Amino acid sequence: MSKIRITEIRTRARSWLTDDFDKDTRREVERLLKGDEKELIDSFYKDLEFGTGGLRGIMGAGTNRMNRYTLGLATQGLSNYLNKAFSGEEIKVAIGHDCRHNSRKFAEITAEIFSSNGIGVFLFEDLRPTPELSFAIRHLGCKSGVIITASHNPPEYNGYKAYWDDGGQVTSPHDTNIIDEVRTLNIADIKFKPNKDLIEILDRSMDEKFIDAGTQYSLNPNIIKEYSDIPIVYTPIHGTGVYQVPSSLRAFGFRNIINVPEQDVIDGNFSTVASPNPEEPAAFEMAIAKAKETNAELVMATDPDADRIGAAVKDLNGEYLLLNGNQTGVLLTWYIITQLKEKGLLKDSYYIIKTIVTSQLFDEIAEKNNVKCFNVLTGFKYFASLMKELEKEGLKYIGGGEESFGYLPGDYVRDKDGVVSCSMMAEVCAYARSLGKSLYMLLIDIYQEYGLYRERLKYIVRKGVDGATEIENLMKAYRNNPPESINNSKIVKINDYLSGKGRDMLNGEVYDLGLEKSNVLQFFLEDGSKISVRPSGTEPKIKYYFSVNADLPSVDNFLSKEAELDKRIDNIISDMKI
Repeated sequence: MSKIRITEIRTRARSWLTDDFDKDTRREVERLLKGDEKELIDSFYKDLEFGTGGLRGIMGAGTNRMNRYTLGLATQGLSNYLNKAFSGEEIKVAIGHDCRHNSRKFAEITAEIFSSNGIGVFLFEDLRPTPELSFAIRHLGCKSGVIITASHNPPEYNGYKAYWDDGGQVTSPHDTNIIDEVRTLNIADIKFKPNKDLIEILDRSMDEKFIDAGTQYSLNPNIIKEYSDIPIVYTPIHGTGVYQVPSSLRAFGFRNIINVPEQDVIDGNFSTVASPNPEEPAAFEMAIAKAKETNAELVMATDPDADRIGAAVKDLNGEYLLLNGNQTGVLLTWYIITQLKEKGLLKDSYYIIKTIVTSQLFDEIAEKNNVKCFNVLTGFKYFASLMKELEKEGLKYIGGGEESFGYLPGDYVRDKDGVVSCSMMAEVCAYARSLGKSLYMLLIDIYQEYGLYRERLKYIVRKGVDGATEIENLMKAYRNNPPESINNSKIVKINDYLSGKGRDMLNGEVYDLGLEKSNVLQFFLEDGSKISVRPSGTEPKIKYYFSVNADLPSVDNFLSKEAELDKRIDNIISDMKI
């Protein structure tokens, strides 16, 4: 980094030594100015902005950190925008938080700033799952909402997700308008003095309403009644699902719910795992050990804010296997569609949603059952936005999800919902039992009918300003000099969501992609493989999504076909030198 740029950053940091900042913040900034230059640069080289998951960053002093001032600017900007957007109307917001360090404090600061701007606040009394916050916004008629969470990020992170009146995360134009408001503000503009008369505490009665609303999506209560004793291991991994997930499972009718006591402890350090991410097999180690003790049929975990779930089932050898996000989503979506169809409840107006990097198997299942399938950009805020739009056309969302372990069965909330997803996954397990099958055998049946798809996610982490530059250069290279073939298979189509255009590489035809612009590239190969590349909107990563497929003529061929497709992904990764 140039000396001029470092000088600018030091000047920016010194501006945080004024009386506008509290003593603890000033003390930390002084430490940064005297200490490691790289840490100083990373703390101040940019402002935190809304990405696919809102505001998220490492906690500490600085413009690129989560603290009372960056959170305060976001809340003041949101308050200003709400007062403009709903001028003359009563404005209320709901606020929740997860188990992380400073989450309660940040939630209270957020409530105080809203109230000082004349906005009524419903503040949850304690930690709550993200989907319950989405539910509360709609149930209480709020114009907006905020949840303090950093999802599955490491303990040093926290975040701020902003929601609109439909219960979905803010999307265009609101997200950019809020940022525009924030950019006009100085720290002195933040109204920290609360109006306590405008803050109402939400108690457990809201939990009951949330759980009751979720149970309406059960499709086979009689089957659950017959198989209510299925042993199910569940862990919240120290997070917010600890109360609501077991409550939801019991409300659906399941009785044999086995917990992992060490991980029921609310703990912002997530002390029993290296990462509180249900995508990581290591996060399941204690739960699977408990499953082996109890011969459980299903093992489930939610991330700290309980909006995502991971599931482990017994494979053909009786060993516990963590399903990937596509597999869990396929089981849930297939179950909803086929059961509605079997019961004569499936209507032409029903549809599902998936993201552009999620398995094409969703599309195949929908198409063969005459259900519409819409593809959106990564981030559940796009689900909510589309659901709101299609409601006006008389269409009804019934399910869907994304490969990153986020699903939404039904439409009572407008964000991914790990609570009802756990209950629906348990219901699919009971349904499989009624057929004399395991969940894994049921999944293989789906592959045989609709095609065997194998997917894999690989990512490269590049932290700090240098890492961001490296990721940017990688995307430019793919965009400006795409390969002609990958793994000896010709590229037949390239979709560039940053330009909003796709190109047929065989005839040169250019077509519109029909979605908002986003920094995503997709390569489609002649052999049916698909590679998607995108920088993460919330983490210092560049992500690669690989998808390959083949027919599965016989269940007997499953393991060999699966190995064949895994090898194809290995070869693609090797050829791309990732």
